[in-house]
Amino acid sequence: MIIFPPAKVNLGLNVLYKREDGYHELDTCMIPIPFTDVLEILPSNDFVFKQTGLMIDGNPEKNLCVKAFRLMQEKYSCPEAYIHLRKIIPMGAGLGGGSADAAYVLKGLRDLFSLPCSDLKLEELAAELGSDCPFFIANKAQIAKGRGENLSPCDLDLAGYYIKLINPGVHVATTEAYAGIEFSMHTMAVREIIEGPLNSWKGVLKNDFETTVFRRYPALKVLKDQLYAEGAIYAAMSGSGSTIFGIYQDEPAASFEQFPDYLEIIRKF
Repeated sequence: MIIFPPAKVNLGLNVLYKREDGYHELDTCMIPIPFTDVLEILPSNDFVFKQTGLMIDGNPEKNLCVKAFRLMQEKYSCPEAYIHLRKIIPMGAGLGGGSADAAYVLKGLRDLFSLPCSDLKLEELAAELGSDCPFFIANKAQIAKGRGENLSPCDLDLAGYYIKLINPGVHVATTEAYAGIEFSMHTMAVREIIEGPLNSWKGVLKNDFETTVFRRYPALKVLKDQLYAEGAIYAAMSGSGSTIFGIYQDEPAASFEQFPDYLEIIRKF
């Protein structure tokens, strides 16, 4: 079995307040985008986890893919498996690649071994792995609240539009992004904005992390401004950064050939 866990971007990200449990209350819209990692999952006599592509440091047992396998083994006596992750989506980029990988391991194991697990149950299990993980079970545009695990569908269709991602290789830790966060004072919910015309989003649909992250990494603000200057209908930072994206009516040209260390991806929805 070969499957393709996608990246996501956030359309608006309101950080409303810090909860008693230590998490922050969020209001955001997440959408999957056509930029993916690759997962191969096969039956095996013993559990094997292999990782290629962009290398992930640390103990493999702490990788979310391995944690997802262990969780399915615990809950459903999942048979042993060979899992090969080809990592393409950069880490610490606000694109949710690690969360997508974990969610797709859950889905892949369920389908490969015909485990008795509904999508709703998979979302519950995914929430044990990380706040963004449940989103990738349904893998469609959704409003996310709570710490990101309270999901509801939204009326959004970007078919035919283009997205450009720019990642300059800056790694922004989530704890770093939350440090000094200014809680949102927005009067409009994200759903209310994104279900309006796309050309009305600029200046209204905001990511509250931008204030803190742009102050620390001013080059990211320059990238966002450049996407608008070249014709983006809407541009923003995704998640806690550092990827900047723009949405376009027509296919945009590449902008950053002069910076070979930048990751630049252009895709059509």
